[in-house]
Amino acid sequence: MLSLRPKYLKRYRDVVRLLVRYGRSDLVKQAGLAEAIGEAEVPAVRLAEAEELAGDLERLGPTFIKLGQLLSTRPDVLPPSYLDALARLQNRVEPFSFAEVERTVTSELGVRLSRGFGSFDRKPLASASLSQVHRATLRDGRQVVVKVQRPGIRDQVIDDLDALEDLAGIIDHHTSLGRRYDFGGLLEALRHTLLRELDFRNEAQNLLTMQHNLRKFRQLRVPAPIEDYTSRRVLTMEYVSGITITDGKLLDLFQLERQSLCEELYRAYLHQVLVDGFFHADPHPGNLSLTPDRRIVVFDLGMVVRIPPRLQDNLIKLLLAISEGRGEDAAAVATKIGQKDPDFDKAEFQHRIVQLVTDNQNTSLEQMQLGHVVLEIRAAAAETGIRLPQELTMLSKTLLNLEKTLRVLDPRYDVHDAIRRYTSEILHRRAQGKMSLQGLYSSLIEVNEFATLLPERANKILDLLAENELRMKVDAVDEAQLIQGIQKIANRITMGLILAALIVGAALMMDVPTDLRLFGYPAIAMFFFLAAAAGGLMLVFQIVVRDRHDG
Repeated sequence: MLSLRPKYLKRYRDVVRLLVRYGRSDLVKQAGLAEAIGEAEVPAVRLAEAEELAGDLERLGPTFIKLGQLLSTRPDVLPPSYLDALARLQNRVEPFSFAEVERTVTSELGVRLSRGFGSFDRKPLASASLSQVHRATLRDGRQVVVKVQRPGIRDQVIDDLDALEDLAGIIDHHTSLGRRYDFGGLLEALRHTLLRELDFRNEAQNLLTMQHNLRKFRQLRVPAPIEDYTSRRVLTMEYVSGITITDGKLLDLFQLERQSLCEELYRAYLHQVLVDGFFHADPHPGNLSLTPDRRIVVFDLGMVVRIPPRLQDNLIKLLLAISEGRGEDAAAVATKIGQKDPDFDKAEFQHRIVQLVTDNQNTSLEQMQLGHVVLEIRAAAAETGIRLPQELTMLSKTLLNLEKTLRVLDPRYDVHDAIRRYTSEILHRRAQGKMSLQGLYSSLIEVNEFATLLPERANKILDLLAENELRMKVDAVDEAQLIQGIQKIANRITMGLILAALIVGAALMMDVPTDLRLFGYPAIAMFFFLAAAAGGLMLVFQIVVRDRHDG
């Protein structure tokens, strides 16, 4: 029987019941989870509808809420109805007491509220699964918001992740579905994201980085963190007044130039992804507000994604291919950046991507969703045997949330046209970066590394040759035909060596005195010459006639 840690038994049972409730009792049976948690058999429950999944995850706590948000970007794991349900997953819970807020702030900042702040609102502005936010005023009069982490939430998240990883390891090891989708890897990514999000110092640094990166976009604003009032569990940042960007009536009162605002917002996010390689991964309408001076404020930078430069180049090509309707090029780029399984069906993958991109081109302007196309590419990849980078999954989620915001601001905004117009500018910026002094230094470092490692690598190859341990992998269409061809080559080389030996021997024997003559020359030497001539004619015949016939 499978061995599981007793202290997580309640969580194991919660997950097993959740799997059974949503129609995956097959996984429970294949992995033997019912017996492992002390159940005689799989508990029978009413099968729930997809719409109920979000509520069930919310009741299980913050770790499961974050897991649901991650799964909402995985069409390879869940069907569309579940993805839609998880996309509406709310991260709002009941606030914790002000006494807990005061205790946390005092212990983290080392100062009492009454001495550190001029005022501190007892009622929170918002309450989420990991933290809640209060308005306050510093002693110098600056208005701020203070984000306070829920007491004990870090230990709870770590325990939940440990329990989930135990179950994921069993499912991955004992079921074909687990081996295909690597649930352990998915939870490892969730652990990395959550633990970074639980250290508010990371978010403070993200705010500073984003402020610097978006400084050229005048219609966007990122609140500045107050570093002296920030710690691992408390984040203080400047207060920026504004309205929720989804408030259509108030937007009309502002009489905004919506097209201009959409362009600035979309351009800024393309710049983050394709130039900076550092982007805000959660730009849903709740994390964006509109100030009285007609600027968009970006909040909640706990979730950010970093993209390496080489992947950026390929993302530019991928997004441009999708926006221009070039399905084959999109499939080629996706194949290039993916990790292929041995059973990867390249033809099927290419067919599905071409069809997907073509269908997207035929949709109406209001229905165009670039993020959805990227998400579907991720699903097609998983089903045909290729794993795309996790950054692509996060990009699809970002684009989906961004497009929801854009539809609120201006339903007629054309994201494909925006990508085509901004790509040349983005490529120009990236080219400038590569031509800079830093880019030159980076290239020199790579050249130096190559030159330094070359002797060592050459020695390894020569050692393997000397010890007869060098192995080469040859991917041939017909190994028998290849071996036959090599044998022909070897036979002809051998025959050529014999003919050369006959000619050399005959030439040496020309000076040997003998009474036996042929055509006035020593007979033995002439015999060797004639044999070499006959063999040469036969070899020429084989090369000219037989090789032409075989070709």
